[in-house]
Amino acid sequence: MRKQNEEPKKAKKREKGKIRRALETAHQELRRKPVVSVVYLFLRALVILTIVRQSMNGNFENVFLCALTLILFLLPTIIERRLQIDLPNTLEIIILLFIFSAEILGEISAFYTTYLGWDTMLHTLNGFLCAAIGFSLVDMFDRSEKFSLKLSPVFMAIVAFCFSMTIGVLWEFFECGMDQLLLLDMQKDTVVNSISSVMLDPTGGNHPIAIRGITDVIVVANDQQIPLGLGGYLDIGILDTMKDLAVNFVGAVVFSFIGYFYVKGRGKGRFASRFIPQILEEELPAPETGAEDAEDKEEADS
Repeated sequence: MRKQNEEPKKAKKREKGKIRRALETAHQELRRKPVVSVVYLFLRALVILTIVRQSMNGNFENVFLCALTLILFLLPTIIERRLQIDLPNTLEIIILLFIFSAEILGEISAFYTTYLGWDTMLHTLNGFLCAAIGFSLVDMFDRSEKFSLKLSPVFMAIVAFCFSMTIGVLWEFFECGMDQLLLLDMQKDTVVNSISSVMLDPTGGNHPIAIRGITDVIVVANDQQIPLGLGGYLDIGILDTMKDLAVNFVGAVVFSFIGYFYVKGRGKGRFASRFIPQILEEELPAPETGAEDAEDKEEADS
């Protein structure tokens, strides 16, 4: 009976040990890259200050976003350790800035609504970065000695483009799901002055009926007429989604071309090399195992 009661405690202790070792690993990686470390520590300090401010204001949803941001900051270094690769400093810094710009500036500081081009800029950068990641995965696969395949630069560029667009589509699925389930507004609405729909065809046919020069829309809800006063018709997220995918397309195409010429010249492009991880010939040093060994010994003795 006593042994059964101790099992959950041991499992909980092992989980805490894994989390601690993952954090130690991440911090070891950051010490290996001083420039990245400075950017990381600066952004982390800003996020912690934001947590304090949001806690004092009682905005606990924003506190959760800040905590999520701190976790996401550690992903690049954890990925390096797990996959035994080296992320270029430029790529790692851009990823950190992207996370900070999307979560802290975009969501909490409302940059998405304050600056009209903020969302467009981030989606374009997302398309570029995802293409770089997709290209890197294929490039590492192509150079691996475990496989005898030789992929053409065109094929690798196409795969990188498709990977980037797939990530963009999945993100739009997520935004739509959150808007429908939680009534959020991740797919930002757009005010338009003309619409065309077959739903307006009085004959019930398939002929689109256009309405132009719309200056206001009145919503009837609970027997009340509510004028929106937005200066036009409220488009529910469709145009925003298509714009996001369009700029994601642009970013994906740009890096796919860059990656193509990078492979064509086999690593001669200095710009592309700033975004393409390299496989480490020697494994990264393992984190200190003193605490881990002590835990294992303690469990064995118990």
